[in-house]
Amino acid sequence: MSKETRLITALDIGTSKICCLMAHRRETGEADIVGIGTAPSRGLRKGVVVDLPATVESLKQAVEEAELQSGQAVERAFVGIAGGHIRSFNSRGVVSVSGRDREISRDDVQRVIEAAKAVQIPPDREVLHVLPQEFAVDGEEGIRHPEGMTGARLEALVHIVTASVSAVQNIVNCVNRAGIEVADTVLEQLAAADAALTADERDLGVALVDIGGGTTDLAVFERGSIWHTAVLPTGGEHVTNDLAIGLRTAVPDAERLKKKHGCAIVSMVPEEETLEVIPVGGQKNRIVSRRTLCEIVQPRMEETFGLIRDELTRYRFEKALNAGVVLVGGGAQLEGVSEIAEQVFDLPVRTGAPTGVRGLTEVVTSPGYATAVGLVLHGLTHGDARRRRRSASLLPLGSIGRVGERMRDIFATLF
Repeated sequence: MSKETRLITALDIGTSKICCLMAHRRETGEADIVGIGTAPSRGLRKGVVVDLPATVESLKQAVEEAELQSGQAVERAFVGIAGGHIRSFNSRGVVSVSGRDREISRDDVQRVIEAAKAVQIPPDREVLHVLPQEFAVDGEEGIRHPEGMTGARLEALVHIVTASVSAVQNIVNCVNRAGIEVADTVLEQLAAADAALTADERDLGVALVDIGGGTTDLAVFERGSIWHTAVLPTGGEHVTNDLAIGLRTAVPDAERLKKKHGCAIVSMVPEEETLEVIPVGGQKNRIVSRRTLCEIVQPRMEETFGLIRDELTRYRFEKALNAGVVLVGGGAQLEGVSEIAEQVFDLPVRTGAPTGVRGLTEVVTSPGYATAVGLVLHGLTHGDARRRRRSASLLPLGSIGRVGERMRDIFATLF
């Protein structure tokens, strides 16, 4: 197995953090994490590129850290896609079984999926995923694998995910400018689900909630298939901004206070606990009750989970989630977040730690790495059938080109 075939790279390009994971494909089919790189994300808003050069620099920083740790260069990567531009819907297709003996072949399955995705979408949108949900043979529904069965009429239900062409292309351009070829683009909550959900949860009915910096992503599974995806315009950055305004402190200090002292339920915090706040404008530091901070955090988290609950109710999934809700993403690491979610949803809630990989797992087993680990798992199972996306106007530099670029930067600094 060549080095190129063995190396799998994942890029989780979030609003607040960019993460690069490098993994080796074992002969057993498992993945060993060999390199981890993270960098603050600059240049994205709600998952959409608003400053291309800043995003490229953040990408390079994360990739270089992972390359240094692994001792290998990144040439291509599986890239996560998120943002408010994501849209999804379910579609149905019907075909007649073509064989004389009416035995359903692989070609019949492909034809019915093609028929299901033959829907008109606006020219400014592209299809990211066509995900089969279930099949029906001569009206008998709930079939997962129809190949080899006998029948005259084959139906397919699929979940179609679409994205803005320009938003996806801008992400691809950023990755290309960082010297990396895009092997495939994957919806982030689908990747996170691969890493954090069990097969039993997917069968029983579960909602995966990925609390990111700029958005909160939702994916609903039932009977082993995905039935709904959505992106909600609120995330961890909104909590940080609320704290910055409420405590009259700078945004970086508000982020630090949130991570160190934040709690989503005020009653969980002892009344005597205090913390130091650095005010804006160079004023003297203030001592405030930790409960004051949490009184700002709790309403925002209740609002976020309330929006998700409304989304589930609107599409009538609230009674189908027998396995409850699984929380992932950086926002899932906030103290008390599972407890407040249980109160809002009135369902069992757990925090999802990504599984399925080996190697440097002591870092990546936190909820904030679920998407990145899921992208590695996607590369592990779909790497051989990957499609390579390239910018129409810019070819990737490749690892040699990136080294040359770094050397030019060094010489420019010296001379």
